[in-house]
Amino acid sequence: MKKRLLLIVIYMAFISLGLPDSLLGAAWPSMFKTLNVPIHFAGIISMIVASGTVISSLFSARLIQRFGVATITTISVFLTALALLGFAHSENFIFICFLAIPLGLGAGCVDVALNNYVALHFRAIHMNWLHCFWGVGAAIGPILMARYLAMGQAWTQGYSMVGWFKWAWSLYCYCHFHYGSENRKIKMTTTIQNLSYL
Repeated sequence: MKKRLLLIVIYMAFISLGLPDSLLGAAWPSMFKTLNVPIHFAGIISMIVASGTVISSLFSARLIQRFGVATITTISVFLTALALLGFAHSENFIFICFLAIPLGLGAGCVDVALNNYVALHFRAIHMNWLHCFWGVGAAIGPILMARYLAMGQAWTQGYSMVGWFKWAWSLYCYCHFHYGSENRKIKMTTTIQNLSYL
């Protein structure tokens, strides 16, 4: 039962991971006017996020070995939450580019950490469901953004809502992984050998 609860938490983490991944595309038609930049500058933000994801993925093995999956997951979700809340309170393109760095770094770490953990401790079917739930988050993100825009509100409101959700989820992850009773039985750690493929 406790292992099943842990799996649900991991699935929810992947929904939260997918939420911001498609927000930019839905928000950009409004964002580029507010930021007063050319429409093709969306590619700059996307590439910064992608670069951060790749870089953090490459270094995640050492980080997981040192701090464990639970800590890396919690910090990564919190990092992406701060970046999204920063998006929501910024109308400067350069500042958003800086915020895209922690957004990518956090996404890359939690992606590798949870993928590796599920691959080692659960059946292959759960890995399929893991990525299915990422798709759920990626599908919900634009719907939420479109709802705010349709109501005549600014794109910042969509980012703010997702940011606060991820902040609340990072707090839950901290409490669940570090104070939950199941953490005594299931140690969310791994060894550097398990991540040697990186």
